[in-house]
Amino acid sequence: MSIQEKYALTDEGMRNVKLGAVWTAASNLVVFGGVGALYLVMSELVAHLTEGAPLPNLLPYAAGLAAFAVALFVAEYWAYYYQYGVIYKESGRQRIGLAERLRKLPLGFFGRRDLADLTETLMTDVKTTEHAYSHVLPELYGAYITLAVATICLFSFDWRLALASLWSCPVGLAILFGARRALQPMMEATRMRGLATSEDIQEALECVREVRATNQEERYLEHIHDDVDAAERQAARSEIACGIAVNSAQIVLRLGLATTVLVGAALILEGSCTFMTLFAFLVVVSRIYAPFDQCLMLIAELFSAKTAAARMKSFYEEPLAQGGEKYEPAGHDVAFEDVSFSYDRGEKVLDGVTFTAREGEVTALVGPSGSGKSTCARLAARLWDADAGRVTVGGVDVATVDPEVLLADFSVVFQDVLLFDDTVMGNIRLGRRGATDEEVLAAARAANCDEFVSRLPEGYDTMIGENGARLSGGERQRISIARALLKDAPVVLLDEATASLDVENETQVQEALSRLLAGKTVIVIAHRMRTVMSADKIVVLEDGRVAEQGSPEELLAAGGLFARMVRLQTQSADWTM
Repeated sequence: MSIQEKYALTDEGMRNVKLGAVWTAASNLVVFGGVGALYLVMSELVAHLTEGAPLPNLLPYAAGLAAFAVALFVAEYWAYYYQYGVIYKESGRQRIGLAERLRKLPLGFFGRRDLADLTETLMTDVKTTEHAYSHVLPELYGAYITLAVATICLFSFDWRLALASLWSCPVGLAILFGARRALQPMMEATRMRGLATSEDIQEALECVREVRATNQEERYLEHIHDDVDAAERQAARSEIACGIAVNSAQIVLRLGLATTVLVGAALILEGSCTFMTLFAFLVVVSRIYAPFDQCLMLIAELFSAKTAAARMKSFYEEPLAQGGEKYEPAGHDVAFEDVSFSYDRGEKVLDGVTFTAREGEVTALVGPSGSGKSTCARLAARLWDADAGRVTVGGVDVATVDPEVLLADFSVVFQDVLLFDDTVMGNIRLGRRGATDEEVLAAARAANCDEFVSRLPEGYDTMIGENGARLSGGERQRISIARALLKDAPVVLLDEATASLDVENETQVQEALSRLLAGKTVIVIAHRMRTVMSADKIVVLEDGRVAEQGSPEELLAAGGLFARMVRLQTQSADWTM
């Protein structure tokens, strides 16, 4: 596996890492050149002093020193630039790339990965790899280049001192990377423990009302504390194991200096080496060890980055929901042709469903909970793909169309409303970004938003908080309906769109929908039978199959499941305490 694949680098990021390594090596080699020049100068000065000759002209030496300073500045500048200047942009490219990938993945992927997991990958994993790109990889590979060049030069100068100086580098690295096989699973376990803790905290924040309402604070906090303690213990085990491996490698690396001194002293005593030669070797070797020392201090981050990169790459291994950009339907009839579907290949949710929602009509999907009504709506908009059969819009199989192209023809209002921390106006305008204020306000009035917006401190310019936290459920639902109306798409899906409205508002919104959705293909999902009595067609689902379909009058006359549901709801409406 290449370095680029191992650490999930983009092409630009890999290029910058390579340049960072090259300039880091260049900086080290410039220092080596300076040491070599210093060795020559000192040798000449010692020779002059020994022979009693006058000192040579120092101007060339001063010029050489200036050239050395300039070369070192240039090398250090570009090394810093490619390590810390442009490499940080890599995390931005990675996050954008991951977000683009997520945008094109089918909903089945999100069913397998929870929000905390995805957030950790987008934020924490990218940050982990970013630190490895900027602090470890350029230094490490620059040190490899430096070591290779220095090995050739030092062995050509004095193989005995070279061997005494350099033996510790490969041995130390072998110890460290040999321990990686044992360290990697521990890093992964630490990562998963941290993720479990994040998921618990997020769940506690999302369910704080339910936890308090059921007096479960103590039990829930105890569970979180246990997870935090387990994460701490696992992190400590990983740190200790990594610390043992790193310190062992550093000890071996330091032994290189000791053996250099010992061998050098022995060679000086036997007269086969000068003190200046030993001094030059010690300076060069210390410069070789320096980047390895820095890398060893951060090597745990390199191992963690590999784990994080593997999680990031898992996004790119997921199959995309793809299709053609060409989409030319003959009208907008939505037809289900013997459609079967199951979530994650489990129990079938739909089994051989066949019906047609015609353009210009309101088709209502009704049935008991779990009968597959919402699944039909999601399959129509290709939020999921059918396992068998076909879903077509205007005769075009939706599985052959790019989801983003297809969704341009759909306005969707689901039961679970999602809003942004923006103004009321901004949230409605998401339906059509280029809409004028007048068009936004018209859609808002049609969805009966004026009634509650007039009570907000800044009207339509009021910030509504995260997911509309400052609004009631019915108010959030009306904003979602206004957004769908503004989009003015030829196919409209309403999944329990009026479930959070009171009777008066529900009636007003339904009247607005009846006026503004004329001529469109409308699929309505509802549990309250009275809300679908004006539909042109009703499809009754039971256990994932079509139990009956027809007009409300026809189904009431048939006395089947629909008639029974209407009768039961009528009886429940008369119930009193």
